[in-house]
Amino acid sequence: MPAVPPSTRPIPADELRAAVDPVRAWLAGEAEQPPRSVLGAAVRTTARWLAQQVPGRSVELRVPPHVAVQLVPGPRHTRGTPPNVVETDAATWLRLATGRLTWEQAVADGRASASGNRADLSPHLPLSPLSPSGRHRGQEPSPG
Repeated sequence: MPAVPPSTRPIPADELRAAVDPVRAWLAGEAEQPPRSVLGAAVRTTARWLAQQVPGRSVELRVPPHVAVQLVPGPRHTRGTPPNVVETDAATWLRLATGRLTWEQAVADGRASASGNRADLSPHLPLSPLSPSGRHRGQEPSPG
């Protein structure tokens, strides 16, 4: 049986947290920017994790130069510039993914651009394994 390429295999929550942990102090303003390889791994892992949680091809999330993924159910995009695009830098993306920044703040401040009627990622952020409460904004608390 052939090995599953790293970009398509499921990313466990503990692997997601392990990729982000080395950049947390930097995101909090308590450390220098980590090496590009560490930063890139955190960005790629978080974006791919979100794409596996919200599969689809109607929105393209771009965090140059690290990653571009397609996600969110809906009409599939196949050629040219997608109609629904979210683009931001690595620091902003990681702050969104970890809950240090809200979607509304990022868009209002111009730190994230979102074009198209499906390009609102707020229901999916922060990524639940990375948020202090263990859930994203649109998710209800677990009973019990």
